[in-house]
Amino acid sequence: MIHFDQVTVQYEDTAEPVLRDVDLTVEEGELCLVVGHTGVGKSTLLGAVNGLVPHFTGGTLSGRVLVDGRDTAAHPPRELADVVGVVGQDPLDGFVTDTVEEELAYTMEQLAIPPATMRKRVEETLDLLGLADLRHRALHELSGGQQQRVAIGSVLTAHPRILVLDEPTSALDPTAAEEVLAAVTRLVHDLGVTVLLAEHRLERVVQYADRVIHLPGDGRVVSGPPAEIFRRTSIAPPIVELGRAAGWNPLPLSIRDARRAAAPVRTRLTGTTPGPARPPLAADRPILLTARGVTVSYQGVPAVREVDLTLHGGEVTALMGRNGSGKSSLLWALQGSGPRAAGTVRIPTDTAELADPRKLSATEARRLVGLVPQTPTDLLYLETVKQELDQADAESAVTATGTPARAILDRLAPGIPDTTHPRDLSEGQKLALVLAIQLAAAPRVMLLDEPTRGLDYRAKEQLIRIVDDLAAEGRAVVISTHDVEFVARAADRVVVMAEGDIVADGPTTEVIVASPVFAPQTAKILSPLPYLTVAQAVAALGDDTGTDTGTDTGTDTGRDTAS
Repeated sequence: MIHFDQVTVQYEDTAEPVLRDVDLTVEEGELCLVVGHTGVGKSTLLGAVNGLVPHFTGGTLSGRVLVDGRDTAAHPPRELADVVGVVGQDPLDGFVTDTVEEELAYTMEQLAIPPATMRKRVEETLDLLGLADLRHRALHELSGGQQQRVAIGSVLTAHPRILVLDEPTSALDPTAAEEVLAAVTRLVHDLGVTVLLAEHRLERVVQYADRVIHLPGDGRVVSGPPAEIFRRTSIAPPIVELGRAAGWNPLPLSIRDARRAAAPVRTRLTGTTPGPARPPLAADRPILLTARGVTVSYQGVPAVREVDLTLHGGEVTALMGRNGSGKSSLLWALQGSGPRAAGTVRIPTDTAELADPRKLSATEARRLVGLVPQTPTDLLYLETVKQELDQADAESAVTATGTPARAILDRLAPGIPDTTHPRDLSEGQKLALVLAIQLAAAPRVMLLDEPTRGLDYRAKEQLIRIVDDLAAEGRAVVISTHDVEFVARAADRVVVMAEGDIVADGPTTEVIVASPVFAPQTAKILSPLPYLTVAQAVAALGDDTGTDTGTDTGTDTGRDTAS
């Protein structure tokens, strides 16, 4: 179905090819998971399938890419639309109509499909993806999971034989992500659709993959069965890390299989107490923000309902809840830029007086309360990465004792050239750039809205270190996220929202272990033992954890079927 024949892709501003001598064949009806660190070429690999690379991205492609027998060099994307459907990281970016039904019909209109056939396919797609009740809804009113399903449906109505998905669950809560992945696997199993799926949150998707395509970062592509590839890769979900540490062979990729393999481990750990996943909190933490009765409404519909929240210095708080529960609206209200129908927000200023952030100047407010939005490109407006970083340092008045934005960026996503245009970065790199810009001001209260979206595990580790540093300096950090694995390692406290209300607020272990939705993989595998992370389990087990205890540096030595 898809065949790469000695494919090399190089862009003008890079010293080395992004892809080098790639030989790869993807058969019909396969679900292939594409993995690798941020910036290694996953989007380039996906873009080559439908001709976006190099027809629209530029660069030089040598070799041949055949899709259902068509050479992409001779067929631009518009001539492959009936064969390949592409869904990007942000579904809203691809919408061109107003309602669900119109969006599902749009692609078929461009392909001049007869009206009777269009109507039939729309109805079939509505049923297939569980969208029938939403057919007349406006697209901007849908939740993230619903929008993602509409985006998939809009390309399915053309009956493509190949579906390319670039991080389809990155902005979704765990339940919505399961809905989308269930729909995708149904397409593979019932209709024989070939799916190429790139995703950083591997814990969500690894169990569904028939094959893994790994990009180590040197231009090569390594392909094989998931358990075989993940035994040696430098990037892996917690379930694989635990399996490596325990010496399980074959590596389990689902919670059910891991629980079966983990029975002896649970027996050994029974009666033990896990070490702390986070450093202990100081007893005398100052109050840095107080919110009382905060209410946010849009056109008379409440998004946040009389929320009370107190943030302490030195504490990292995770804000969780399904898509549409009011998390982003609350963050914007706390920062002062968003609407607030009622309630108060108070934060101490340099003079120790309490002030409302929305009544301060933009410069002063930024030093008190910083916010990184869900769509980081909203804050990028200059021509190069260097200009953005220099402007951030100037606005934040970074001194010789402060941390320049460039240093923060290099910790999150190293290797981004100064001359690169911010809009040309990958989604993960854009997020890292905006994080660096906002963190340069080192505000007392830092609000992060889905900061791990588009970040690989290595970048998340760096983000955790930065968040820990902010907390160690006495700052309050709030992270709105659906990433339960990140929360297990990064948060001291979890606040759960539903329909604008706070429904749970407490220590991380107490809140997420008790939830079947928000529990991380380690907690599910070792339940009912109160372990959150692989590191806790390995520390409790001691040195006798098996022989395969680590990962390599990305130089795969296993069977290489596509080098």
